[in-house]
Amino acid sequence: MYISDILRRSGRTLQSAKVRTLLTSLAIAVGTFSLTLTLAASNGAQSFVDQIITDNFDPAELIVASDDRVFGQGDASTPREYDPSFGTIASAAGAATQISRLTNEDLERIEQLDSVEQVRKNIVVNLQYLTRPDQPKYVGTISALNPYQSPELRAGSIPESLSNKQLLLPEAYVKALGFSDPQAAINETLTLNVLPSGGQIQQELARSENYQAAIEERLLTQEFTIVGVLAPPLTSQPGTELYLYGGAEDVAELNEITTRGTPNYQRYNAVFVRIAGGENAETLQAGQAEIRELGYVAQSVQDTQDFLNQIIAVLQGIVAGFAFIAIIASVFGIINTMYISVLQRTREIGLMKALGMHSRDIGRLFRFEAAWIGFLGGTIGSLLAVGLGVAINPWLSETIELGEGNYLLLFNWVEIVGLILALVVISILAGWLPSRKAAKLDPIVALRTE
Repeated sequence: MYISDILRRSGRTLQSAKVRTLLTSLAIAVGTFSLTLTLAASNGAQSFVDQIITDNFDPAELIVASDDRVFGQGDASTPREYDPSFGTIASAAGAATQISRLTNEDLERIEQLDSVEQVRKNIVVNLQYLTRPDQPKYVGTISALNPYQSPELRAGSIPESLSNKQLLLPEAYVKALGFSDPQAAINETLTLNVLPSGGQIQQELARSENYQAAIEERLLTQEFTIVGVLAPPLTSQPGTELYLYGGAEDVAELNEITTRGTPNYQRYNAVFVRIAGGENAETLQAGQAEIRELGYVAQSVQDTQDFLNQIIAVLQGIVAGFAFIAIIASVFGIINTMYISVLQRTREIGLMKALGMHSRDIGRLFRFEAAWIGFLGGTIGSLLAVGLGVAINPWLSETIELGEGNYLLLFNWVEIVGLILALVVISILAGWLPSRKAAKLDPIVALRTE
């Protein structure tokens, strides 16, 4: 008997027991639905992480530090001897952790390597406030613009090199600072106020009767010209949405003002080191090895990306495990359904054997029926998941602020087809024992069965 004939016959048999077939398929559909959504959520999360990395980091750069605790590595449970030059960061558990930091001497050692093209300081300055004449004061943070970034602008343009107190202003500040629209802010002056943090100044502030007035007296003012207004970023680093961006030298000057006379002066938790030809993975790894030989910790952007994706994969595995349990439970439903089918069709099996149908074809018939159930369950579950995902994707993006064009649920049809085929195979395996029972029935005994 041809395979195609057995396949058609198995389909007609299931049609004659529509309710039973549908109920068994729905049991599989529950697990398939969960797995499909889990895979889609994982794809969306990985895509968003990859987009953030791609839009904000140069793949030829390494993140270099002098302490592996910057990257959440090292033994944080071991007591560390106090050093006043150490900085403090928050550990993964939320506790403060002291780290050794890079100095200008360290940066010079790294720059002398033949493989190093550029060393870029990772500087972020918290302003006391920013303002303009007759407008309220606002808190703000300024950072040096990464030359690799190409942010979208609402107005203005980005010079080849931000310098001479030029800056890029986030659109959120436009209305707040009294501008009618982004274009009206271009070439206008913004006053940035920073507070020196030297020990003597802090002592004077502590002794003053009017603390706020004393702060105002000691603020240092810098006038910056707005050359561009930034559109709200869709894939910025979390926490940087309201950053102002200036030239590296201007931001470094502000940083020195706010840290002079403190242990933070000219010290850096990490810097970005660009490797010449680092777009090539082997060249980047060779440069990374050179830096590590000097005693520093170097992590590539790809390492960071892989680490984040690994966390997503672990979470995906946990959720997928629960969905897989549902599929395993449905397997027993298939076995039960097929056993009942064998018992109900004992005389039919005997008649087919009496008419010359081989035992192996009998076995195939029942295995194909199980395969049909798996296929139907997988297809129903996947289509329901895709339909729900397409419907709620815009709402999810708006709720968790992923930005226009970014979706949490990304469906990969190759994965979905692979999942359905895997369910077909699992269903065939589930129907193996009932099919063996049917194949081994004695035709004479089967025909005598009531």
